[in-house]
Amino acid sequence: MSVAGERPRDSPGLGPGFSPSALGTKEHWDAAYESELQIFQESGDAGEIWFGEESMIRLIRWMEKQKIPLDSSVLDIGTGNGVLLVELAKCGYTNLTGIDYSPSAIQLSQNIIEKEGLSNIKLQVKDFLTPSAELSGFQICIDKGTFDAISLNPDNAAERRKQYVKSLCTVLKMEGFFLVTSCNWTKEELLNEFREGFEILEELPTPKFCFGGRIGNSVTALVFQRKKLKPSILDKLD
Repeated sequence: MSVAGERPRDSPGLGPGFSPSALGTKEHWDAAYESELQIFQESGDAGEIWFGEESMIRLIRWMEKQKIPLDSSVLDIGTGNGVLLVELAKCGYTNLTGIDYSPSAIQLSQNIIEKEGLSNIKLQVKDFLTPSAELSGFQICIDKGTFDAISLNPDNAAERRKQYVKSLCTVLKMEGFFLVTSCNWTKEELLNEFREGFEILEELPTPKFCFGGRIGNSVTALVFQRKKLKPSILDKLD
């Protein structure tokens, strides 16, 4: 369910350059996950892994390299089929939460988790842009493609992106880590989007491609850390 290819080649990536798409709507993902849920019930197929298995391996390796404690609170934003949470649980992480605004996605995730015999994963039907009060204090937040989808919403995507940053500041602890993987945004563009309240720690290696003699990345994967916000920055986010 990658959203690659929805962005025009000449887009600056700061809002107007994105073409509105059904891939940015809840209706699209409800229908997609209803279909995947039915397929899982019929065949046991968990469905597509967004950005492939290597995207999960990349994130987990970083967490292991940084010696992130296994009991750290982790939030998977837009968890989809929940496969990333399953892999984290298999690696020993014990405080995992997944949210998605599609009830069918959460049902699919629950079915997959039950099939795997896991019990240490919490799932909630939540819209990240309107987080509830109890959704806070996470030490790690992970996004594989959700920010991409929000950027394609036909209904005021620029405001939705600003709200995403505010929500992230609400749910992520001070000095917590935000791991984002995107196929629509470059490193420089993501740095601009998350300039208020976050600092870049690391760019994770991703597959490269060559086209017309130029080398680029098919996806961008960055690690940010939330920094303490000054009052002036908080005002800008309002």
